[in-house]
Amino acid sequence: MITYDLNIGWQADDEASMMMQDAFEQLVYERENAIAGYYNLPKSSKPIITEAKAFAASNDAVNNSDTIVVVGIGGSSLGIKAVDSMLRHKYPAAKRLIFLENPDPVDLQMKFSMIEKERSIFIVISKSGTTVETMSIFKAVLARFEIDLNKSDKDRIIAITDEGSALCRFVDTHSLKAYTIPHNVGGRFSVLSSVGIVPLTLAGYDTCSLLEGGASMVDRFFDAKEEHMLIKAAFIASNWREYRTNVLFAYGNSLEDFTKWYVQLWGESLGKIDRCGNRVGPTPAGHIGSVDQHSFLQLLMQGPKDKSVTFLKVEDFESSLKIPDIELKHIERVDYLNGHTFNELINAECDATMEALSKEEVPVDMIKLDKIDEENIGELILYYELLTSLVGSMLHVDTYNQPGVEMGKRILAEKFKKV
Repeated sequence: MITYDLNIGWQADDEASMMMQDAFEQLVYERENAIAGYYNLPKSSKPIITEAKAFAASNDAVNNSDTIVVVGIGGSSLGIKAVDSMLRHKYPAAKRLIFLENPDPVDLQMKFSMIEKERSIFIVISKSGTTVETMSIFKAVLARFEIDLNKSDKDRIIAITDEGSALCRFVDTHSLKAYTIPHNVGGRFSVLSSVGIVPLTLAGYDTCSLLEGGASMVDRFFDAKEEHMLIKAAFIASNWREYRTNVLFAYGNSLEDFTKWYVQLWGESLGKIDRCGNRVGPTPAGHIGSVDQHSFLQLLMQGPKDKSVTFLKVEDFESSLKIPDIELKHIERVDYLNGHTFNELINAECDATMEALSKEEVPVDMIKLDKIDEENIGELILYYELLTSLVGSMLHVDTYNQPGVEMGKRILAEKFKKV
């Protein structure tokens, strides 16, 4: 179960209420007219689980593997990493996931040394099928591990891409296993499509519960039972010039990759030129408590009041680890913590930090997970995707394109063609 506590000091006036209603209707329109397909993924992706399990049962390469190598970047990897990071401690028998994302030669060589071909399968993910980083790394994988696509090695390769893409045609040429991504689902919204469901299912995670959590949020939202999301979206859209940065302050190391997924989702969806030609968009930032209380918090407390903060808290880490009842000479000042659990400590720090920021009149809100499990993660993913679409609608931008990114890709290609 997740609870959402708004403490942003903002109430909806008539103008904001109209904005909220218009944005809600826009999302209904997008869903009914298949403009954005992520709304349907929690239900439409269930057959993928059944198919992936059947494929694994009939494939010796998958059965004999203990490592899944994911070749992808951005929306093709961040969501998978986030789910894997949050659930890994609960699945000691899950297959290891190694992510080949960045064309950093040192990082790639280090990860290559960790991979044993005979115990690995390789999943290459690119919606367009021509992502420069991904396809360059895929070529390096084929060469480094001497993968013969025309013999038994082909069972080790899985592709996830758009139907009809260059990668899809490559797969057809070599009769490789492939899964497709719906055309109306952008990469950063694709974690509950085959992009995330296939590798996470093959790794051994309960992806069915993940989808059920997402489906529950979608149903409640479109049944108009999640007004807090509309209120928060309206606050962000109305006040982003004053509060230019939204900080996701997540309390738990396993949440770090989720904050990175949020940064991409938010930044690539909302940083746009609006219909009037204005550059708009709140800046996302991800931080981890309590570590970043010792770095970024000072800026939040006494720096410019241009940030809002969302706290992400796990009420029950399902760990009984305690601070030992030990007295250390000269360090008696911290003995008041003796006997308390680390669960109590990290959550008390979260609450204290939120209270301190509230006293400084920093806009804050809280998302509380009763625990980290598949259903909560699925709900959290849809919460942020829906919130992103709401803010995008209120900012009058196309939430689902990324023309600035495409421009960079064109410049990169031109530079290499001139060499």
